[in-house]
Amino acid sequence: MVCQNPKNPQPVIPQPREIHWAATAAETVSTTGPSAGKPCEAGVSGITISDAAYERLRRLLDSRPSREEGLRVAVQGGGCAGMAYKLTWDAAPRDKDRIFARGEVRVFVDPKSYLFLVGSMIDYEEELLQSGFKITNPRARATCGCGESFSV
Repeated sequence: MVCQNPKNPQPVIPQPREIHWAATAAETVSTTGPSAGKPCEAGVSGITISDAAYERLRRLLDSRPSREEGLRVAVQGGGCAGMAYKLTWDAAPRDKDRIFARGEVRVFVDPKSYLFLVGSMIDYEEELLQSGFKITNPRARATCGCGESFSV
């Protein structure tokens, strides 16, 4: 990707982005697939749930009708960078889903989305004007300004 600055016709080549991983006091474990029973490693394998995301998801899970529900993380086409993250609650995992668990919090990911999310970390940020979940994805080569979409 090469950006053109209208005031300076020289192309600007984006620099590799530096990834900052959130704190995790406990491991997120893969419960399905070839790495079942093994801990996930941020930036390398599975999907990791940060401490802040775990606390927020645990509180949200307390208000859900069933403790068996989980957060579904998916990737779909769209957004200003080409692909967008989609987060929803799901009553149970589907066939072939990859499941990641930290305590009672579970994350479900379909096989196609997992290809784009391997090594990602789910974090939760609370700021003065906004709060929400953030996905740090080592596979993303570019992201939009709002952080809700990316390209690979």
